[in-house]
Amino acid sequence: MACARVPLDEQQVTEPGPLGKERTLPALHPDRTEERCFVPYKPPPEDGSPADVEEFLEHARFITEDLEWLLALPHDKFWCQVVFDESLQRCLDSYLRHAPRGLDLSTLPSSPAVADMQRSIHKAVFLTFLRMATHKESKEHFFTPAVFGEIIYENFLFDIPKILDLCVLFGKGNGQLLHKMIENIFTQQPSYYNDLDETVATVLQVFDTVLQKCGLQCEGATAAEPMKLNAHKKPTAMTMSQQELLDIILYLCDSTTTINAFLDIFPAACTSFQSHSFLSSLTSFYETGVPDLEKAIRKRNFDDKSLQEDLWKRLSHSCRKMVETVHLLLHHTCLQPILEGRENMQTFAEELLQYFTSFLPEKRFLTDYDEQFPVADDISLLQQAVPVIDETRTSYLLQGVESAWDSVGRRKPQSQTRTSQAQASASLSANREPAAGAAASSLAGSKPQEVREPAEGESTRGAEAMLDVPQRGNNGAVCPVIGAELESLLSCIRDLLPDLGEGFLLECLKEYNYNSELVINNILEDRLAPNLAKLDRAMPRPVKEELPAVLNNRSNVFDGDEFDVFRREQVDMSRVWKGRRKGENVREMLNDKRHIAEQKARYHTYETVVDEVIVEPGESATAYELDDYDDEYDDTYDMNQVGANDLDGDSLLTRRPFTVPQVLRKGNKEEDEEDDEDDQEEDASKSAVNRDQFVQDPAVLRERAEARRAAMQQRKGFRPERSSNVAGRPKGQGQTTETLQDRRKKETNKSRVANHNRRSMADRKRNKGMIPS
Repeated sequence: MACARVPLDEQQVTEPGPLGKERTLPALHPDRTEERCFVPYKPPPEDGSPADVEEFLEHARFITEDLEWLLALPHDKFWCQVVFDESLQRCLDSYLRHAPRGLDLSTLPSSPAVADMQRSIHKAVFLTFLRMATHKESKEHFFTPAVFGEIIYENFLFDIPKILDLCVLFGKGNGQLLHKMIENIFTQQPSYYNDLDETVATVLQVFDTVLQKCGLQCEGATAAEPMKLNAHKKPTAMTMSQQELLDIILYLCDSTTTINAFLDIFPAACTSFQSHSFLSSLTSFYETGVPDLEKAIRKRNFDDKSLQEDLWKRLSHSCRKMVETVHLLLHHTCLQPILEGRENMQTFAEELLQYFTSFLPEKRFLTDYDEQFPVADDISLLQQAVPVIDETRTSYLLQGVESAWDSVGRRKPQSQTRTSQAQASASLSANREPAAGAAASSLAGSKPQEVREPAEGESTRGAEAMLDVPQRGNNGAVCPVIGAELESLLSCIRDLLPDLGEGFLLECLKEYNYNSELVINNILEDRLAPNLAKLDRAMPRPVKEELPAVLNNRSNVFDGDEFDVFRREQVDMSRVWKGRRKGENVREMLNDKRHIAEQKARYHTYETVVDEVIVEPGESATAYELDDYDDEYDDTYDMNQVGANDLDGDSLLTRRPFTVPQVLRKGNKEEDEEDDEDDQEEDASKSAVNRDQFVQDPAVLRERAEARRAAMQQRKGFRPERSSNVAGRPKGQGQTTETLQDRRKKETNKSRVANHNRRSMADRKRNKGMIPS
């Protein structure tokens, strides 16, 4: 058996061999590996179909059970499995590669079973990597530090891409644990710093690749070199395919989020990034590439508007992360040494001012940076810590920031403007005699500025990058966290400490200002406040008292109707629809004969005709709905108009003949005129003397008709057309204007009548080959 207090890499174990004989092997040996196949990880299904969900749950259950079995192994067995089992490494790598990131969680199915299983895998994978990064578990189980670094490096248990993925996947809520884990890895194996230097060069190629894809930089040439005229025309963000634009945005979002998470958790890597001029490359890319991508997303036509919103959200998130990354680099490489009072503070201050000066040409980046992290605040810190800073230079920087806001056409927030003005005036009037060490000591405990979340209605740049920091009120007190954010904090803590009650965790969060990392650290190290140590750790969450329903006091004119869903358990949904009623068409409407059936009952009483109804003695005829017709009534004089021929009643006998109003007549105007003429002719014929005129004189009839027509035209205001006169006066006496107009009109319109256009028609036939030439 293994000896106590001996590193695992030096231990020897005695085990039965294949033939039954005992043999002595090193504690880390391939033959000590258990036969177990770890299946690769697959992400949750996006469509959420029952079959896919069931397959995911079964697949994820295998992974969870295998990882829990692995974590339960002893120290030596665990490391044999980790080092020599390739299927385990493939399983862990697949989770780091395919696990959903922060912005991808909203697209996952809302099934509680899927969410619980995803959290179980997430926790098991994190605990596995956490144990893999620990070289000393106890006084009896540990590695020699040098051997431990060699094992994790040579067997690729950890590399820079894996560490980056660990930060972006597990950084929220586990920052301190990840920091200790990564710090131990780099401490035990310094070769990772060399790998990090090579990784930074690869990260810089990411930005160059995006610029090349957008046509903003030539391949193999720097951005400062002009493009040749004969160079091949490359696609831009506006002309590339929609899939290529989607890939670029996703690539950029994933890269910026990962880099920011890594630098936030492991600040020691900022020096490696700064040694490759990462700041200048990042700000240059921000100024050049981001406006082009924003323009493409805004102006391109997307069939799916939700895709356009998702792209804009991811680009805004990328912009915010790039700005935060720049602030992290400046804080950890320049500001932090000054605030800690290190040597050569003047050098660090000069370096920070030099960086700010290099930002001045990048107008768009400078305004976005100043919006989240005001430059005036950093300059104020420098003036307090290093009093010998040149005021002319700081004033120049502040004026450059104001000029950047004006050049991009945006207004600086009023609160920030007042703060910067107050700081500028205070820096000019204050007496800066105290030593820099006193100011540095008072500010040594300060942290990077918290990112201000934009209010509703402000610009959406980076609004989606939510930070896990408590919000503070106007008086500096921490505002209580409620809703989904509080549930997220509780789930993060319970993933690591599932045996604790939610009521106990709520009290801990209130005590430590809703800082989940501080709560986890104090619970693990047993350093809780006295008032929390007395509480029951399994205390459940307090039940909220239900307030009386507002609907009980509701009063409305529609209460109790057939659509009152608050008082009816069932509503006839067939009578509720949105827009045009589905299934309704003209054919169904015409085939609906229900109204005929309703009318049958009404006309059923008219079906039976009774010629004679016998009325019994004592019964009234009204019972049978009979009329009181009297056959003995004398109607001899009913048709006589009594008094109609009196002298004062002439108007009763002469009635005006009925005529249809002219507005309601359907005939044409010419037909109405002819009817009027016929009526007038009839009236004239009636009024004329009845004499024998079987055949009247046609000339007289024409004169009468002409006279009637002239009278009617005069009555209607019709002006007769002037007769045409093309003959005119004799030659030599000159012609009148009317004659010239008539001749011109005749010349123009003569082709429409008679056969005056025969020449043109003959030419047309000849051109078409109808007449041989």
